[in-house]
Amino acid sequence: MKDFIIASNNQGKINDFKTIFPKANVIGISEIAPDFDVEETGTTFEENAILKAEAASKQLNKIVIADDSGLSVKSLNGEPGIYSARYAGAQKNDQDNIEKLLTNLKGIEDRAAEFVCAIAVSEPGKETVTDVGKVPGEIIDEPRGENGFGYDPIFFVPSQDRTMAELTAAEKSAISHRGNAIKLMNEDIGERFQ
Repeated sequence: MKDFIIASNNQGKINDFKTIFPKANVIGISEIAPDFDVEETGTTFEENAILKAEAASKQLNKIVIADDSGLSVKSLNGEPGIYSARYAGAQKNDQDNIEKLLTNLKGIEDRAAEFVCAIAVSEPGKETVTDVGKVPGEIIDEPRGENGFGYDPIFFVPSQDRTMAELTAAEKSAISHRGNAIKLMNEDIGERFQ
């Protein structure tokens, strides 16, 4: 069983990777490097994913996968964007983030949004590879569903006629931004995942 080290302390993301790679041993970085922390100074999802992947790969001398992902709402000029996890403050509270987003969307008819995920794979001695996956949707006013994390309860996916939080883990990984980024990554460097 191949080890996939994920440069994230977000258990929701780690669980997503476990669903996407059911035959791999997915390891959150805190399991092997509890003090790992990278300041996300990039201005895009891709830049932040690269920062995390390269720092972790250098520290561990292993292949590391990192992602930076979030929600982009068209009528809010892409907010919350790279600040999705800490939109309502540094405490990274999902409920507070949802409430702030819904407050900022009050009275706005255009609710088009997309989840965006940039994946970076860094390996010692090799160039870091990145891919970006997206899934379109719209923001609804009332949370629905018990699954997922983050903005999933208010992110309605028209093709599924449900919110992300109403999908099972397998259904979500088949259509999600993270799943789509991984599919692209597999096309680019699938041999590293064998």
